Amino acid sequence: MNKLKLIIHREFIAKVRNKSFIMMTFLSPLLLVGMGALVFFLVQKNDEKIKEIVYVDNSGLFSKEDFKDTNTIKYQDYSAFGIKETKKKVEEGSYYGALIIPKQDSLELLATSIEFYSKDAPGMSIMSSLENKIEKKIRNEKLNSFGINLEKIKASKINTAIKMLNFSGEESTKLINGLKIGFGAIAGYLLMMFVIIYGNSVMRSVIEEKTSRIVEIIVSSVKPFQLMLGKILGNASAGLLQFFIWGIIIFIIATVASAVFGLDLVEMQTAKVPSEQMDAMKEAAGGDKMQLLMQEILRLPLLKMFVLFIFYFLGGFMLYSSLFAAIGAAVDNETDTQQFMLPIMLPLILGFYVGFTTVINDPHGSIAVLFSQIPFTSPIVMLMRVPFGVSWTELLISMTLLLVTFVFMVWLAAKIYRVGILMYGKKPTYKDLYNWLKYKG
Repeated sequence: MNKLKLIIHREFIAKVRNKSFIMMTFLSPLLLVGMGALVFFLVQKNDEKIKEIVYVDNSGLFSKEDFKDTNTIKYQDYSAFGIKETKKKVEEGSYYGALIIPKQDSLELLATSIEFYSKDAPGMSIMSSLENKIEKKIRNEKLNSFGINLEKIKASKINTAIKMLNFSGEESTKLINGLKIGFGAIAGYLLMMFVIIYGNSVMRSVIEEKTSRIVEIIVSSVKPFQLMLGKILGNASAGLLQFFIWGIIIFIIATVASAVFGLDLVEMQTAKVPSEQMDAMKEAAGGDKMQLLMQEILRLPLLKMFVLFIFYFLGGFMLYSSLFAAIGAAVDNETDTQQFMLPIMLPLILGFYVGFTTVINDPHGSIAVLFSQIPFTSPIVMLMRVPFGVSWTELLISMTLLLVTFVFMVWLAAKIYRVGILMYGKKPTYKDLYNWLKYKG
């Protein structure tokens, strides 16, 4: 046990004293926030650009009221110029595009004969907006032709809001479901990135010790199982410390940014929201969106989520790190690791995509439950399910399977480690790894 502590301590100290580790610990959150700010700035700049669209209406159905200007799109009626002259003006000028509405004998033919001309391929949102406007107008014209009163149809519209409750009477909302999805997705993504970054770090550490031949001295006094477990735990501790520092720095930056720029950001975003939608949002939020958001966050099982996040974070990392360490021991350089990386990464990637495709739609479905129990995918899928509420029976089964599998994989990987760490000059194959597993010397 003392030897294991020494190995963990050595790996941890060696990691945290590394200059690149220190730099990335403090620079990564700043780069992340800076990248987010840049993306936000670019989106704002892109939205600020006014797109001018001209239209020629030969059908006589549409008017200026049907093509109302928005914050980003301005419409101009060029019906007087004709189709040929309008196309020429658009091609020679700086207009975004030309909408041509021909004259047709029936509304059905009109709906499928409208054309849009532009120099470059138009954006999906622009085309969707135009199609919605035209579809609405043609539908209303058709309803009028049937003698249906449009005002009565408008008056008949009802906004339905179904309350969501469990059998204990606890109320839920769409907002809290969105928060659960967000928390679960972030946790799953962080774990996957953590495994990739620090799993490779464990592998490189093993390769460096193998190529420097220092490992030959170490294994003379330490069992391969202890050496590999110490490396995994030491790197996991350093990585977890780095993640906590990142969280603190990002929280401080976010707090300062919201205090300094929060009001401006809210004004910038709400300026783009239609007044009807804004009134509905205010009514739903009870006049204070931030207070509602905080109330919904506090309703989440935060302590349970935090404890399970740490457990699955460490459990998932250590499980995969044992495999990365085994690969590092089997090869002489990082180039030779590529043939063994795919089988390790596939369960990790599978867990991530299964989590996003099944947990979001049905967090308690059979597929989500199954993959939250399989040890190689449970760290990601279970973290995504936890915010939605998972029984302690399921959690205990999943946690037990993860721990047992971790110990088994460390033992299995140590068998490869003890032979591969002393093998030089030969590129190993899967057959070699299998033979090493059977080695009893």
